[in-house]
Amino acid sequence: MTLSNNQLRKMKSAARLYAVQALFQMEASGQTVDQVTREFEDHRLGAVYEDGEMVEGHVDTFRGLMERAVDDQAAIDQMTDRALVAKWPIARIDPTWRALFRAAGAEMMLGQTPPKVVISEFVAVAEAFSADGKEPKFVNAVLDHMAREAQPEAFGKSS
Repeated sequence: MTLSNNQLRKMKSAARLYAVQALFQMEASGQTVDQVTREFEDHRLGAVYEDGEMVEGHVDTFRGLMERAVDDQAAIDQMTDRALVAKWPIARIDPTWRALFRAAGAEMMLGQTPPKVVISEFVAVAEAFSADGKEPKFVNAVLDHMAREAQPEAFGKSS
């Protein structure tokens, strides 16, 4: 089956959302990355619910984000800490945002997607989880800082 660019983009977007959910679940439940990845691949990516079918997640994108987020968690968390206000180390922020920053940081470190696309995609994920609409602006600011650290060459000399 050949996918259109639009289908592939939607599947990668879904994989990012699933990665945030899976990283959150790992932290909340104490499950290993292998357990959570297997559960998501077997039961969540493309699952059908009463209110409709979920978009199928791009498995390679999902796996890549999960592996990198776990393997490089310390480095990603340190990068996130530097992007956060000093009074708010990553350990003090909501676990949803911590999971989002880890997934986004993983994609930035993989270096296969332009940082502005990563920021845009994960701000969209933040909008899905946002209670009052303020979080996406916070997420955008933190991710922008992280992207400039992870891939400074993508921002040119003016930044």
